[in-house]
Amino acid sequence: MDNTIQDLSRLLPVLEGHSSGGRLERVLRAGHFAVTAEIAPPDSADAEEVYQRAAVFDGYVDAINATDGSGANCHMSSVGVCSLLTRRGYAMVMQVSCRDKNRIAIQGDVLGAAAMGVANILCLTGDGVQAGDQPDAKPVFDLDCMSLLQMVSSMRDDRQFLSGRKLTSPPQVFLGAAANPFGPPLDYRPLRLQKKIEAGAQFVQTQYCFDLDLLQAYMERVRDLGLTERCYILIGVGPMPSAKTAAWIRDNVPGVHIPDAIIRRLLGAKDQREEGIRICVEMIQAVKEMNGVHGVHVMAYRQEERVPEIISASGVLDGRKPWYPGMKTDHI
Repeated sequence: MDNTIQDLSRLLPVLEGHSSGGRLERVLRAGHFAVTAEIAPPDSADAEEVYQRAAVFDGYVDAINATDGSGANCHMSSVGVCSLLTRRGYAMVMQVSCRDKNRIAIQGDVLGAAAMGVANILCLTGDGVQAGDQPDAKPVFDLDCMSLLQMVSSMRDDRQFLSGRKLTSPPQVFLGAAANPFGPPLDYRPLRLQKKIEAGAQFVQTQYCFDLDLLQAYMERVRDLGLTERCYILIGVGPMPSAKTAAWIRDNVPGVHIPDAIIRRLLGAKDQREEGIRICVEMIQAVKEMNGVHGVHVMAYRQEERVPEIISASGVLDGRKPWYPGMKTDHI
């Protein structure tokens, strides 16, 4: 039998009190500080490119996000990347954007992904088509992140499609959403998170964090609302390669807040790329100490090969070794 097919047997049983058999949920429920990262899907139909991109994370992350047309640009599909990597035993977070598909297509993708062993789904509304390189594309937006969470929750818990038609076997998935602690109005952000939790979110991955004071204020309010006891919060982090890039992202990517102090620090560094790595490591170490933070989500666009270095330097794994291909037993 082909070894890649054999790896499907790595699917884990669903433990009592768990929604999925996935490693990410097990790591979080066991109280470990989780690490996830984002894979950049290739502009290619070559599976080997996907395997090579995933391999840089081996032994350093608990799960890998497969993006779904991020920035409204076309790449290999999220479900396609997940199909390839679950066969190798990776724990995948399949991102689902409401921009490009209606409820019929999304429900079909959820069932197909769960059948392949995808245990985590991140529900997103999605960027508008005008943000990408094909602005003439027709947007769908049949659902938004809230209704998508509700729909997949119902498929899992009520064993039925949105139409009410019954499922013979429901998707056993751990549901996530995105959160932005740094977008105005700031007072509304914890309430927005509460709404996503009520819709079904069990974990969230946030936008990039470069402002610890704003994050601390957000987390205080989130704790006051009791949300850290209902949802696992993973803070988004990532290295900026230069002050120019950081300034461009701040000015052009909605929802990203990068303080002037960070840009000045990069600008004054002898090696801006290395300074960006140091800033990322410091952010990870700082957020790990915040009450109610359960992990980090590393977004290292075009610097994915630096993720092992960043995680190692931060020390957040505390000696724990996430799964990697070739590990003989599943390890939390």
